[in-house]
Amino acid sequence: MYNPKHFSETDHDALQAIMRSYPLATLVFATADSMDANHLPLHFSQHGDTPGRLSGHVARANPLCAQNMVGKEVLVIFHGPQAYISPAWYATKARTGMVVPTWNYVVVHAHGTLKLIDDAGWLRAHLARLTTEHEAGFASPWQLADAPTAFIDQLLQAVVGIEIEIKRLTGKCKASQNQPLENQLGVIQGLAELDQQQAHAMAATIARCNQL
Repeated sequence: MYNPKHFSETDHDALQAIMRSYPLATLVFATADSMDANHLPLHFSQHGDTPGRLSGHVARANPLCAQNMVGKEVLVIFHGPQAYISPAWYATKARTGMVVPTWNYVVVHAHGTLKLIDDAGWLRAHLARLTTEHEAGFASPWQLADAPTAFIDQLLQAVVGIEIEIKRLTGKCKASQNQPLENQLGVIQGLAELDQQQAHAMAATIARCNQL
């Protein structure tokens, strides 16, 4: 991706936080004659000094499960906070008028190799981990054990596990770094006044990326 130095996010803790907070990813891979993409939640885990590992599952009928995909390089894209930025929020608008709209966003690109895992025990542990993580905020968290064992066993036969060993991580945090301080503060205020969760998340991102 086009990633000017002032937008480049190199803090691995920040990159990992995006992958954990926004787990629905776009997995892009090459086919024999084209490109394809899948949209699925992936679980990030850290292993020693490596960039980490992503784990997930897909339907057995998914072309991603073809044996010729094993060991192939894939690109996984995680989308963090994003928001439209109005030029009306820039303090310099009143003085020069030389402002235009833009879009702020955060993305993480994870490059790695694909591994298929056709193992019911692995899948059960993976699904239990996913549901425990994402149900944690509910008053009465659903657990895998809440469903009949035979029902879960049947569903497990229809999916295949995937793992991606991350070889390289790149991040982009386009958060008004190319604007003067007065415009950055104006954007933060404008976003904060919107009744939108994404806008508030981007306001916090601008403050973090610009050390405000």
